[in-house]
Amino acid sequence: MIIGVPKEIKSKENRVGLTPAGVDSLIRAGHQVLIETKAGIGSGFRDQEYIDAGAKIYSSASKVWKEAEMILKVKEPLPSEYKYLRKNLIIFAFLHLASEPRLVKELMDSGTIAIAYETVQLPHGALPILASMSEVGGRMAVQQGAVYLENTLGGKGKLIDGVPGVAPAHVVVIGGGMVGTGAIRRAIGLGARITLLDTNTERLRYLGEVFMGKIETVHSNNYDMMNVIKTADLVVGAVLIPGSKTPKLVTEEMVKQMEPGSVIVDVAIDQGGCVETIDRPTTHDDPVFVKHGVIHYAVANIPGAVAQTSTLGLTNETLRYAMNIAKKGWKQAVRDDSALAKGINIAGGKITYKGVAEAFDMEYTKLEDVLND
Repeated sequence: MIIGVPKEIKSKENRVGLTPAGVDSLIRAGHQVLIETKAGIGSGFRDQEYIDAGAKIYSSASKVWKEAEMILKVKEPLPSEYKYLRKNLIIFAFLHLASEPRLVKELMDSGTIAIAYETVQLPHGALPILASMSEVGGRMAVQQGAVYLENTLGGKGKLIDGVPGVAPAHVVVIGGGMVGTGAIRRAIGLGARITLLDTNTERLRYLGEVFMGKIETVHSNNYDMMNVIKTADLVVGAVLIPGSKTPKLVTEEMVKQMEPGSVIVDVAIDQGGCVETIDRPTTHDDPVFVKHGVIHYAVANIPGAVAQTSTLGLTNETLRYAMNIAKKGWKQAVRDDSALAKGINIAGGKITYKGVAEAFDMEYTKLEDVLND
């Protein structure tokens, strides 16, 4: 198979869809790899490293898209890339289609096979590709939040770990999945006071034990969330429903109760976000806005700020699936791997992931029906 890796064009997205090591593995398996020039620069990989691994370097994105049978990306195609979509082209990337109605239409109309990193799901429920980036996003959420608490950036001027005789900042994490766990890990390391909210009591019990009593746990409901958020210096939105639009759990009334200069970081924004006062993603170029005196950080590609770490972690997880798709073709690969089958969001012009169909009240088609066409 011919695999193409274009340069990411999302604002400040420095990750790349494949490392030189990944290229080497695909080439050794008998496939061809096309890389757009300078695609890996933001992650610390030079064109020559890709050439040495066996890839061909192309000077333009259009040539990569045109010749490739499968495109490996990090983020979803942007409008300027829609013209490259075509029948039977495979796109394997973070797509987050439940918040991208126009992209859904373009993928359906073009006949592109859309495989989403974030919905590849193992039988026991784990999301192996999303997990590595969720860990990065959670840790970065606390790291960025701590910075925006500084007076110089509009924050309330609170040091996250305090000093002797002065209380540390109160970090509230909503959701105990991989993002939430990453956020807790970083917040503990920085010395914050931490409260975790989740609806899953077993998860609260587990994380309470893992972090050895260093976090407070609260069963998530509107009443208790309101009371906890009132005292929060930093709120991290870490809610995830795989492939579906995120519910707005943090209401505008809750935000109004927060002290001026507090910070909210909504890591769930790429799935629509869990904070009512955030109605749009922000970018690394313009990451925050202020509403009701509270700083809102809603960058949809947080891991792009630490691209080398993120790219290495991402390829570690995506390569095995990409290898199987390239070896067997997408239909046989998903027949053989139920986890990869969960990643198929759109195929044959039809929506094959229920969460995406429900987000737009559109028709859902079982994947088996498409495979048998």
